[in-house]
Amino acid sequence: MADSRTGGVPRQAPAGAHGAPQGSAPPPQWAGQVEGFGDNGHRGHFGEQFIRMLAVAANIDASQRDRDRVGVDWQLGHPGQPGRRRYPVIEAQVKCTSSPEMYDDHLAYDLKVKYYNQLAGSDYSVPRFLFVVLAPSDPFTWSHATSDRLLLRNAAYWVCLHDRDLADGSGNGKGTRRVHVPRANLLTVDSLHGLFSQQYQDMVGSS
Repeated sequence: MADSRTGGVPRQAPAGAHGAPQGSAPPPQWAGQVEGFGDNGHRGHFGEQFIRMLAVAANIDASQRDRDRVGVDWQLGHPGQPGRRRYPVIEAQVKCTSSPEMYDDHLAYDLKVKYYNQLAGSDYSVPRFLFVVLAPSDPFTWSHATSDRLLLRNAAYWVCLHDRDLADGSGNGKGTRRVHVPRANLLTVDSLHGLFSQQYQDMVGSS
């Protein structure tokens, strides 16, 4: 059974000034001087930048929305190849959590109906996805930098809701809708490119 505080996310030792775990060492002095360190806004921003880093590694352009009114955080695209569909684009809504409900084959995430309805259905110009980033509850362990690598913890998963009906038949319902995100849908450089495939274009009005 997953730990209720971490949702199965491995516990990490607090990190020192360079992001390296240091057992039970006290947090660095700067931590108390940075307003909002580790709060929900900080966690959400970490999740969005986690996706940006994956996109950069995949050589995919990531453009952030200026205004939060259309239900997506990132528009992702790349040039494509001559002789095939050029300049393909997808969009993603990003959520970051430190307390997911983890099961053998999926994780459960309660998404506000407003946001659910901005992803469900097929009445869109481009495919949309939900990206759920899992981060440790301790913000000092979100990253670990050494001279030869930068490690970001822990992982991101994706799900497509274009085959689902709206939660209440409108765009602004109240409450939440539970989304089951397959654990097989680990977001990687390869799987991120896979989201540009024709099967997702065929699910929306862009086909």
